Amino acid sequence: QVQLVESGGGLVQAGGSLRLSCAASGTIFGPYVMGWYRQAPGKQRELVADITSGGSGNYADSVKGRFTISRDNAKVTVYLQMNSLKPEDTAAYYCYLHNGLGQVYWGQGTQVAVSS
Repeated sequence: QVQLVESGGGLVQAGGSLRLSCAASGTIFGPYVMGWYRQAPGKQRELVADITSGGSGNYADSVKGRFTISRDNAKVTVYLQMNSLKPEDTAAYYCYLHNGLGQVYWGQGTQVAVSS
């Protein structure tokens, strides 16, 4: 079993920054992709960004140029640096890991709130 523990959410003013972290533990079959989804109240969960084992990142159009995803393979940790935050970025952010067997694991979520 794989466990994902997120940290770094909080309340910030528009234009501010936050950095989310997600550390994975357990037996992980590679290669694996890690990333972040988010879900705002009343909306569907949407992909924010993900990153392959080789370090290739993929971003939603709404966050390109503002968010940066990175990973530390030795620590099995993924980071999401969020800059120039907007009120519409307010959501619960969920970390996920998609392993080499096609299994997907989710974190419990961390709340991000951006005030205008």
